[in-house]
Amino acid sequence: MAQASPTTSDIVAATGLAIGGIFGLAGTFVGTAELRESFWTIDGVAIVVAATLLTMKYLRQGQDCIAAGYLTFAAGESLLLAGNAAGLQASVPSYVGGIALWSAGLIMISAPKTFPLWVRLTALVAAVLFAVTVGRIIWGVPLLPTSSPLPALGYPFLVLTFAGWIWTLLRPGP
Repeated sequence: MAQASPTTSDIVAATGLAIGGIFGLAGTFVGTAELRESFWTIDGVAIVVAATLLTMKYLRQGQDCIAAGYLTFAAGESLLLAGNAAGLQASVPSYVGGIALWSAGLIMISAPKTFPLWVRLTALVAAVLFAVTVGRIIWGVPLLPTSSPLPALGYPFLVLTFAGWIWTLLRPGP
């Protein structure tokens, strides 16, 4: 639901999503643990701030499912952030909990027809890929946050979803 012009909170949320998307993807592909953990810490804080602001925005609009979805997404990102400094292997338990909540949050945000179809579809693809990753790890497959094809395949869909949310926040309203 676009408005005449973006509010300060919309701009901060859009900036947080952009920072989260850029630093999250970059952290997945850097070579050193220290740089990865630094990038993912920046990513995590930016996404928690953005998702919290979006929770408030959609709650005020009476869109409870979307607001709860962003709150769930923020909780998942907080778990990821908490495990980040432990390193890849040690972070797997908080990673599994975090992406499970990401998956649930993405589904809740995408269920109503508030966002354009392409945004909802990229979110659903990411949610399914993360849910499959959770199931595989729980059933004993040794996957890390940087493993390919899963979970790495889900990250570009998540960033495309962020781009759609940003576009929705910043586009001029009717």
